[in-house]
Amino acid sequence: MTTEVTQQQETPRGRQKERIGIVISNSMDKTITVAARRLKVHRLYKKALRQTKKFKAHDEAETCQVGDLVRIRETRPLSKTKRWRLVEVIKRAE
Repeated sequence: MTTEVTQQQETPRGRQKERIGIVISNSMDKTITVAARRLKVHRLYKKALRQTKKFKAHDEAETCQVGDLVRIRETRPLSKTKRWRLVEVIKRAE
């Protein structure tokens, strides 16, 4: 009982998803587009397939450049397509 209460106090909004990806666009105002890749194994042929998904993320300070490796976290809807926000820049583009 006490462990449940402690866990709820630590994460009041529940568990938020996090993704790591590369910034592919920063041309919008306070918004970046992040491409997150993942490996998926084909069920029948057992071949590893690369899948890419694009996310729009909020970048308040406009610090990201194209090619940066970033961490984004799920948040409330900020606009029609924006549901993620920038947490940190892991590695700057060269």
